[in-house]
Amino acid sequence: MHWTTSRFDIDLSSPRVMGIVNVTPDSFSDGNSFRDLSSTLKHCELLLKKGAHILDIGGESSRPGAQSISVEEELRRVLPVVKEAVRYDVPLSIDTCKPQVMRAVLDAGADIINDIWALRQPGAMDVVSQHSRCGVCLMHMHAQPQDMQIRPMQGMVANEVLYFLKTRLQILIEQGVDAQRIALDPGIGFGKTVDQNFELLVQQRQLNALGQPILVGWSRKSSLGVVTGCEVDERLVPSVVAAILAAERGARILRVHDVEATLQALAVWQHAQPH
Repeated sequence: MHWTTSRFDIDLSSPRVMGIVNVTPDSFSDGNSFRDLSSTLKHCELLLKKGAHILDIGGESSRPGAQSISVEEELRRVLPVVKEAVRYDVPLSIDTCKPQVMRAVLDAGADIINDIWALRQPGAMDVVSQHSRCGVCLMHMHAQPQDMQIRPMQGMVANEVLYFLKTRLQILIEQGVDAQRIALDPGIGFGKTVDQNFELLVQQRQLNALGQPILVGWSRKSSLGVVTGCEVDERLVPSVVAAILAAERGARILRVHDVEATLQALAVWQHAQPH
């Protein structure tokens, strides 16, 4: 399996690690850690040194309760990073839902659009479908960041998430986007309860039937804190365990904060596979 993106065909024969780069003052885990371009680029370089295969750069927090920011502010945060990071010669994913930002970062050399709204914002589908090669990740989100945890989904959710992703995938393909450009994300923590998030992990293999790369982001999520009692800065081990369980159930891209530990765990898991 490969993921076609602007500059790279990413080999997904084994799981790839996507390192998180938050250029935000209010992210739930590392908000305000990288306040300027220099510190952000140093963080990118550190993630790559530790072995990240992909960088995921985001300028707007999507934590529960987060407020939306303007296009201008998101571009001010993200675009300088993209323009510098393209020289690292690794796939750059941009975590955004705004079509104006999508177009600007793709023009600057970004490879992947990672959209929590699954291209449901007006104009977003057009940007991706008009681009000849960019990769895209479609994520399931219930409601929106401002209220998604105030009124989360009800009951069992795996079938509903599967149906949503299948529908969004079909719509994008009908718009002329090659299926090899599309990855899917069940959206852990986005409008789901703790039990529902773990239901998605238990049932994750169902998503493999869609035939697309599955991207999963468990890193430091609050559900891990609930079941372990760990604060956000203590969730390294739970995050790595969740990532390995996701990989074991078919995830091909693991979106993480802790790149080195995740890769070490993947190495052990891969060497324990039957040959």
